[in-house]
Amino acid sequence: MAPIVEAGEPKKYDYLVIGGGSGGVASARRAAEFGIRAAVIEGGSLGGTCVNVGCVPKKVMFTAASMAEMLNQKHFEGYGFDVQLNSFDLKQVERPRSVDVNGTVYTADNILIAVGGHALVPDISGAHHGVISDGIFDLDKVPKHAVVVGAGYIAVEMAGILKSLGAEVSLVIRYDKILRSFDQMLSEKATESVEELGINLIRHDTVENVECDGAEKVLTITTKNGKVLEGVDCLLWAIGRGPGTEKLGLEHVPGIKLGPKGHIIVNDYQETGEPGVCALGDVCGRWELTPVAIAAGRQLAHRLFDNKAQAKIDYCDIPSVVFSHPPLGKKMTDTSLKKIVIGLHLFGINSDEILQGFAVAVRAGLTKAEFDRTVAIHPTTSEELVLMRNPTPPTVKVD
Repeated sequence: MAPIVEAGEPKKYDYLVIGGGSGGVASARRAAEFGIRAAVIEGGSLGGTCVNVGCVPKKVMFTAASMAEMLNQKHFEGYGFDVQLNSFDLKQVERPRSVDVNGTVYTADNILIAVGGHALVPDISGAHHGVISDGIFDLDKVPKHAVVVGAGYIAVEMAGILKSLGAEVSLVIRYDKILRSFDQMLSEKATESVEELGINLIRHDTVENVECDGAEKVLTITTKNGKVLEGVDCLLWAIGRGPGTEKLGLEHVPGIKLGPKGHIIVNDYQETGEPGVCALGDVCGRWELTPVAIAAGRQLAHRLFDNKAQAKIDYCDIPSVVFSHPPLGKKMTDTSLKKIVIGLHLFGINSDEILQGFAVAVRAGLTKAEFDRTVAIHPTTSEELVLMRNPTPPTVKVD
């Protein structure tokens, strides 16, 4: 990769990381533990999407939304508490912030590309009136009527958060269910929960035009099927993400190959076809999760600088969670679980916390028999995972 050099001699490092997100920072820090002179180049805020406009602020807002759900649905009444949600101030929900770094380019024998990705916006009239997920964390108040476009986990999470905080929410999806790439049970239960939460689910449709009245900044949205959504004060595009490779000049580096969507192609050791240049995280398009990027970055540092030639991340048995909002009513919340011998799917309150412990067990080679031998902790949701049995086949009556 030809370096961009300012006037004078460039600064020489052993390890140059382009991108200050979770994977890049983790790899640089781990390399520094081995006495390596590492530098991180980041034009924005350190921490990348996850820390600044992704997982971390999303979890803060998710927690606030969950509290609102509990108060609005009056779960506390059954326990004798007189609790009522009277108001909510979005400005009081703090989000993490980081320090910007200088974008000066350096040279190094080893270069890591970890620039992550960015949200996509459709090429339609008025699309610029909408925001991507980053913009949700800059809102001063909860919208009155929000339209979310997309059926993936970002769309589902944000729709649930906004609805639980008091907004009227419409969710526009191209097919009949949300989270279609997930297990069928999870997709069906999540779709049911969206509607039971009170979200207006617009199926088999896409947004075709967006108009803004200018003065009040209120939007009118027209869909391909002719549905008109008026009085919209927040339009969120959550239709997918693309890799941040557009401005890197990779077309001038013969050894680096890109996939159909612009992702950098790497081998199991995060290596590109260019000697000394590696890539990891969302820019590679494989398991776009913060903990995966961190683990990959650390393993790469061990391989490059800790004499562990075979160090690499194992992409098997990786757990993940979607912070959707299960239906909350006057009855206790339903929870759905599935155990795939051996793997787990959970849908319900505290699924994220439950799954982390079981993820360790699955990674360690847990078997169905060991589940069966485990004594349940009662009463809990997670006990069902050790009490589950194969379903009894239906009895077939033959006349």
